[in-house]
Amino acid sequence: MSTEKLWSYITRWLMFRPKTSGFLLFLFLMSAVVIISIQRIQMTCEARDNEMNVRLKDIHQNIEQSLKNCYTTTVSLALSIDDEGVPQNFDLVGKKLLQSNPIASVIQLVPNGVIKYIYPIKGNEAAMNLDILGSNHLQEEAKKSIETQKIYFAGPLKLVQGGIGIVGRLPVYNGNKFWGFSAVVIKLENLLNVPVINLMDKSKYEFQFSKINPISNKEEFFLPSKTDLYKSYYKCYTIPDSDWKLYLIDKKPFAIYNEIIFRFFLGLIISIVLGVFTSKLLKKPKELELLLKEQEEKLLGNELKFKSIFDQSSIGFALIDANSGDLIEANNKFCEMLDYTCDEIKEKGIVSLTHPEDLYKSTLNFKRLREGKIKEYSAEKRYITKSGKLIWLNLTVSRLWESNKKHSTNIVFIKDITLRKEAQVLIEKSETRFKSIFENSPLPLWEEDFSAVKNHLIELDLMNKNPEIVYSFFNENPEELYKCISLVKIIDVNNECLNLHKVKNKALLLENLNNLIDSESFDAIKQQLVAISQNVKQFSIDSRIKNMKGQYRDINLKWNIIEGYEDSLERVILSTQDITERKDSEKAILNSQQYIKSLVDTIDGIVWEYDIETLACNFISKKVKQILGYSVKEWMESPTFWQDHIHPEDRELALELSDSATKQKTNIDYEYRMITKSGEIVWIRDIAGFVFEGGKAVSCRGIMVDITLMKEAEKNLNHSLYLVTEQNQRLLNFSYIVSHNLRSHTSNIESIISLIESAESEDERNEMMHLLKSVSNSLDETMSHLNQVVNINTNISLMTTPLSLNTYITKTKDILSEQIHLNEVSFITNFPDDTVINYNPAYLESIIYNLISNAIRYRHPERKPVITIQCYKENNKDVIEISDNGIGIDLVRNGDKIFGMYKTFSNNKDSRGIGLFITKNQIEAMGGSISVYSEPNIGTTFKIHTK
Repeated sequence: MSTEKLWSYITRWLMFRPKTSGFLLFLFLMSAVVIISIQRIQMTCEARDNEMNVRLKDIHQNIEQSLKNCYTTTVSLALSIDDEGVPQNFDLVGKKLLQSNPIASVIQLVPNGVIKYIYPIKGNEAAMNLDILGSNHLQEEAKKSIETQKIYFAGPLKLVQGGIGIVGRLPVYNGNKFWGFSAVVIKLENLLNVPVINLMDKSKYEFQFSKINPISNKEEFFLPSKTDLYKSYYKCYTIPDSDWKLYLIDKKPFAIYNEIIFRFFLGLIISIVLGVFTSKLLKKPKELELLLKEQEEKLLGNELKFKSIFDQSSIGFALIDANSGDLIEANNKFCEMLDYTCDEIKEKGIVSLTHPEDLYKSTLNFKRLREGKIKEYSAEKRYITKSGKLIWLNLTVSRLWESNKKHSTNIVFIKDITLRKEAQVLIEKSETRFKSIFENSPLPLWEEDFSAVKNHLIELDLMNKNPEIVYSFFNENPEELYKCISLVKIIDVNNECLNLHKVKNKALLLENLNNLIDSESFDAIKQQLVAISQNVKQFSIDSRIKNMKGQYRDINLKWNIIEGYEDSLERVILSTQDITERKDSEKAILNSQQYIKSLVDTIDGIVWEYDIETLACNFISKKVKQILGYSVKEWMESPTFWQDHIHPEDRELALELSDSATKQKTNIDYEYRMITKSGEIVWIRDIAGFVFEGGKAVSCRGIMVDITLMKEAEKNLNHSLYLVTEQNQRLLNFSYIVSHNLRSHTSNIESIISLIESAESEDERNEMMHLLKSVSNSLDETMSHLNQVVNINTNISLMTTPLSLNTYITKTKDILSEQIHLNEVSFITNFPDDTVINYNPAYLESIIYNLISNAIRYRHPERKPVITIQCYKENNKDVIEISDNGIGIDLVRNGDKIFGMYKTFSNNKDSRGIGLFITKNQIEAMGGSISVYSEPNIGTTFKIHTK
């Protein structure tokens, strides 16, 4: 069947089936409406997505560039740390780094996780000595930077010095050992103060900033918002090295559907109407022409709609005459790019707006398209706008075919790539700047490729193995060491590197590289291979090299893997700073320090120094271990160690003297007691003076000398002096007693003998003999007493044994049982039955006997005697206390004579005045003392203090 016949058959079939024809037309039109609506939705959504992605990308690039600047700041700050782990010129470096990075507010160095260096310190004092790794809300993010071994931006978080900020921490390693962090603090408002955010259309879009809290694992938002994020349309971007998320939220996400929904329902209505009308038109052929005209008008309306879509597209469209190259039609987006109207472009000609340098290539491509050699082409071209600005456009040009017609029109899709081109230019400038810095650096620099070395280590199965295993492998397989050296590819070296190795050009250096590798540098090479096997991103070591003249030079070798090449190691920047002079100086300083150290350690005292401004201890000598039992580390870790270990009784006076000397800047020499680690008490003599620089006191230095032995000797001397004084006093008393009492007795005897000689009768003589006998007995008793005193004071080897106090009291009660019974004496004992006293048995019995018998003898006539005996501890010494309710003693009148020999203070006929004298001598002979407390008619208490 021919085509004409088939078409005639179909036409007749449709004409005779008006309802079917109307329904098929409805389906066709509805399909067209759906397809156009879907395409419109896709185009609108794509345009919105492109716009949101571009805006979000611009925000991200601004923030990322700020963070990269902070990364450079932290790396530069880390380079100020010397090999001993001590920052050099921290304040000066910090000041310059803050000047070069205006977004940063504070820089910090955090050795061992504790903030010790801050610039500027003013206003940030609260952060000093903050333990990051010990803080529950800080340690998680700090550990992330250690785990990744690269910079990690923690926060936003509430700063201890006030405000909300972000802290970028770069882990620093010294000698392959974690040293701490190099950190930069950025205020949140500074980070988000970028033009892209400030100039954003706030009525259309909303910006949000969030992060997953490492402790609660919940997402936290840091900008105020009234929009429910999860019920809105948004675009999100995650910033590496920080786990932050950037959101760009469309405030009116459903606005794009309003017009489309309206058009969809309009198309639906039109399709229904056209289907119904078609059915009716087929029933009424005469009305078909009218319907066709209406349909033509509808189609014309659709063309206008297409024209609207064409003009409102988010990318540029243009129709170009395939023969002349003139502009036929262009949409608004393309006109906006060139800042011309469509008519102005037609009048000037599209060729005249093309940059002259791109005109030839553009004409050539257009010719090849016209000749049919290519179906389409893409090109990047520069155009000159109406304002004279140069812009870059990406063009995709295709031939536009119409059925049964010759190719006459080209359709062009245009996208503005000016920003990308400008970014590319910046990257090229950055590369040029890097090359300039590399070539003109005062440090000898190498750009090397370690990728082949890493691949070889993978083949040897040495990656991520124990460092000791890797090191031992290269010791046992030197041929593998040489192979790894040969696999290092040198990309470039700078001029300073040529000067270090004494070669004229780079080619000569590379040719003689093997001759420059000396056996002394093999250990450093092994350590570098170990570092590569452990995926270390930064490495530093001191080594030695040999230049072309055969001279050995000390160098500090450092390398850093360029960002983006951490896995492949294809680009590594290596510096070999000549530190020969520094090493020589360090050796001289070290020798000097060793000499001073040995000199300080030989001094029999603790040498110390502290800073006047910070009041922090700068130095303490090792003698602190010998004298106080504490290590230097224990002293240095506590800012208040000295104050905390002064004896409590001396602390107030010592601190007062120290503060006074510090204020007046005068030398000081004073003594106080300190408590050692074992709890012992040490006497210290502290001699201190001040160090002045430029007329200002900067530090205080001194020496603490242990004078405990001297103090003990002084104490013993005073005790000996006391004993001698006491002994002299006793001798004086004894001599007085001898001279007085014996002279009295001898005088009596002499008088009686004289009376006997002159007696006239035998009775008188017998009476005198009776008196003589009485005086003789009295003399014998006196001699007995004196003998007891002499025995007490000359017995220096008294034996002491543990004695039951209760036993000796019971024994005394038995001896005095008759008097106790007759006088109805009662006893109160306030001590355990098993109380034990270390004493001489004879002396203890005598002392208890004398005191209890005196209590009975000097009882009060109007009340029954009550004797109370107690035993307790006082200042770690045993005290025996015996009290009575007797007649008492007037201590005001007789207190100084109570323990004198033959001193009595009552009218009792049994009073001899010898008991208390002997008791006192016995107690003092045992190294103790006795005291008395008494009131007349109340009673008396004797307290015996044992040694």
